[in-house]
Amino acid sequence: MRPGALLVMLPAALVLSGCVAAPQPGITSSNTASQLQAGTATPGAPTTSAPLETTQASNKAPVYWIGRSNENMFLYREFRDVPEQDNPVTRALHVMMSEKPLDPDFFTPWQNPKKLATSISGKNVITVDLSDDAFNSNVDAAMAERAIQQLVYTATAAGASAGLIDAGQQVQVVVLVDGHTDYVAFNHVRLGAPTSRSSGMVAPVWIVDPQEAASLDDGAVKISGRSIVPGGKLRWEILRIDGTVKTSYQNGTATASADAPQSGFFSLQVNLGPGNYEVRVSQVKDDDPSEELNVDTRGFTVK
Repeated sequence: MRPGALLVMLPAALVLSGCVAAPQPGITSSNTASQLQAGTATPGAPTTSAPLETTQASNKAPVYWIGRSNENMFLYREFRDVPEQDNPVTRALHVMMSEKPLDPDFFTPWQNPKKLATSISGKNVITVDLSDDAFNSNVDAAMAERAIQQLVYTATAAGASAGLIDAGQQVQVVVLVDGHTDYVAFNHVRLGAPTSRSSGMVAPVWIVDPQEAASLDDGAVKISGRSIVPGGKLRWEILRIDGTVKTSYQNGTATASADAPQSGFFSLQVNLGPGNYEVRVSQVKDDDPSEELNVDTRGFTVK
């Protein structure tokens, strides 16, 4: 057991094997990638998944949500204030299942479970044990797969951010329901097998800072984010908001870093006076530079 993890460790045989029934029509396994998860409109060669978060000394939990980009659904991350009484993985998952995202463009199909606990083994396996009321949402197969990946991304992000797992090795998540494997989540995805982050699930572009509804000091405002295409070109625009009217205020282009370990990250700095703003960042489509592809937006206030 690593420091900060809860629960007595479950027997390895229960966690890593379990009795998994033969596949049924319309039911996928949590550790089997589906074509439903892949984005189709992203230019360039995307990375396989978002890199694990780095260790940080704060009580903010990385939480992933689901949001729409063009005609597909992807995962987006927010950092949320959390109480310190729970271990980092449990508290991040609790936010994901019981609270609303800051950004109104995001959502979660999860419901607040009566029971939620987590543990971490020495082999970089995070075990999540929750009650079946967490799945009380009627979703289709594509959304069910995204929901399971939402949990996997959030659990691994929280463990890495708290320094509880080795980010240099593969990290897997095992989901148990009331202590058992083989539960079919949302009537579509069979749980129990060790599951890693799937490629194609993370948003093609997302703005990391500022977060939605952030209040910033006037002057130099830094905007940063991530694209899944290292070295890819991005278009950005700042809109000034007066009541219900949005007016283009500043715009330009940026390039996502192609160098590790900052691969895919971008940042820019703009000077802004007091007021309400929205920043928009999108990828540049090679054959049609005028089209906004995979747009992400954030609203914020400058004091």
